[in-house]
Parts: sequence; C-alpha cells; structure tokens
Amino acid sequence: MTAMGQMRAAVLVAPGKFVIEQRAIPQPKPDEVLVKVERAGICGTDLHIFHGHYAADKLPLVPGHEFVGVVAGAGAEASRFKDGQRVVVDINVGCGSCFWCRRNEILSCPEMQQLGITMDGAFAEYIAVPSRLVIPVPDGMPADVAALTEPVACVVRAARKSKVGLGQSVVVLGAGPIGNLHIQLMRLVGAAPIIVMELSELRAEMARAAGADAVVTDPAKLHETVLAMTDGRGADVVIESVGAPALYAEAFKLIRRGGHVAFFGITGAGASVPVDIVQTILREDSLKGSVAGMGEDMHDALTLLAHGRFATERFTEASYALSDIQQAFDSVPQRPQHLKTQIVF
Repeated sequence: MTAMGQMRAAVLVAPGKFVIEQRAIPQPKPDEVLVKVERAGICGTDLHIFHGHYAADKLPLVPGHEFVGVVAGAGAEASRFKDGQRVVVDINVGCGSCFWCRRNEILSCPEMQQLGITMDGAFAEYIAVPSRLVIPVPDGMPADVAALTEPVACVVRAARKSKVGLGQSVVVLGAGPIGNLHIQLMRLVGAAPIIVMELSELRAEMARAAGADAVVTDPAKLHETVLAMTDGRGADVVIESVGAPALYAEAFKLIRRGGHVAFFGITGAGASVPVDIVQTILREDSLKGSVAGMGEDMHDALTLLAHGRFATERFTEASYALSDIQQAFDSVPQRPQHLKTQIVF
C-alpha cells in the first residue's frame, strides 16, 4: 500500500471536470477484497457520465468499471483470495438473495448498484469489492486484455438474450468499440451474414477486419443491402449499438417477419420509439433489452478472451496515466482509430 494509507482517485466533480484527490485506501470488510487497480478502460457509459448525460445525480463520483487488478488484501471471510492474485470484478452489486438476483437479473434488484456508475469505481489506485463478485484471471493473461472482460461480458449477455444461432442473419448498427465486439461475437456463434452500418470509413474498415460480411456507410443503401443479402426477408436479428432513437426505429424496418431487435445502445432519458402494435403482434416480432454482463457472462467473457477468441489489438493500443485522465477523456473524439482507451496505474 502507499505511504500513510493514502491513494490517488480521479473524481468527476462536475460534468467534464476531473480532479485527482488523495483519499484513504479503503479497508476491506470481512466479506470484501481489496484490489490494487492495474488498468481501467474508458467505456461509452463513462463518456455519458463525463458529459452529464447519465448518472449526473451521483456526482461527485469516481467512475471506472472495466478494470483488472491484483489482490492487495482480503477480509476474514474472503481468505481464499491471495495477495498478488490478478482478478477482474463483476460490477453489478445486488442483494444476492432476491428473486432477480437468484435469476442473474441483478439490474432489477431493488438494492442494485454498479461500481463506477452509481457508486465509486476503479479510476482509483485501490477499490474494495464484495468477494462474491471477484473472478481470478488465468495465469499468463495480460492485464490489458483482462481489462476487456466487462465489455465482452456485455455482448455475451446480449447474444444470449437475442438467442442468435448458426446461420442467422444479423445487422449491427454502429461499429464503435462495443459494436466491434458484437461483430466479433456474432462471428464466433456462427451468425451469417453479418451486415454492419457505420458512418466512419475508418471504423467501417475495422468492422470488416472484425468479421463483417458487408459494411454499409451510406444509410440510404442499408435497407436494400439487408434485403439483398437475406433473400428479401430481412434480418433475423438487428442489434442497435449506438443509442440513437432514429436507429431503433430503423431496426424494426430491417428485421424479417418474426425477427428480433436487440435494444443495447443507451439513449437519453425518456427517449422512445413508435411501435406498430398490431403489426408487431401479427408478425410475431420481438425485442429485448440488454446492457450489462453479469454472473456467468463475466466468467464466459474471461474464458473467451483467455483463449484468444477476440482480436483485441485495437482495444489495447491507447493508454494514459491516471494523472492524465482529463486529457484521456477530452481527446476520445479525436482518436477514432483507438477502439478503447485504458487508464494505467
């Protein structure tokens, strides 16, 4: 631990403004593990919080929820974890015993909180977390790759919710960081064809490299491309990965009869999409929301990453020191070539 039991923490004190504070290193409770953070990624949700679009009522806040670290201490009830052991953490903190927690639907738990979103997170040198949420990282797995476990878990859960199967056609709207992971996972589960819409030529090329069968950069050509590649039916599944109401509305026009729309991209509060109720009933269309990986989603994501099932190079190229976190956040829009930025401790 640092001298005098102090650590540095990046506190978002107001939208757009970080302050590096000295804080006491948290002491783990009997059922907690103290984690010394090694790397923490900047997520799209972090950017929403940074710009004041999400969780503004929680400020001041230490964000950061995509992280990896090493055990630096453990409470009496968490002695199975050893100092120096590399771990990742499920960020979804539920009560652990209610109807929703038992079903691994922790976001619906009445007591649910999320590390780095509704409570202080990992843009700090140390964090104390419930031991039941701590997952050991396989030996030899690099820290920068392990730090991707949480975002990969999110797309794992979305795929499960959508029940994507072999040979099913999928449209991914948006090929940013999380969209790129959706593309890679769709390839892994055997979806075909995989059609992507992405306005950025740079990220469109990244989408092709990630496994997309077709990438559309002109929205006016999207519908005709989907029909041409699905024998005129429309896609089995459309994943909205941007968070734009207009794209959600477009998604319903792209699915086949009986198709599925995966609600994933977070919009502003109160955003809505018109749905033709009668047509939805008669066509037997479906939709399902999904936003965070939890429970087995985290374990499966870590396993996939450990065995090299995701191409991670474009996610681990950019890193900033904790002291430069303001610059890291401010510069994200100017660095589209970097699918992920990580804070290094």
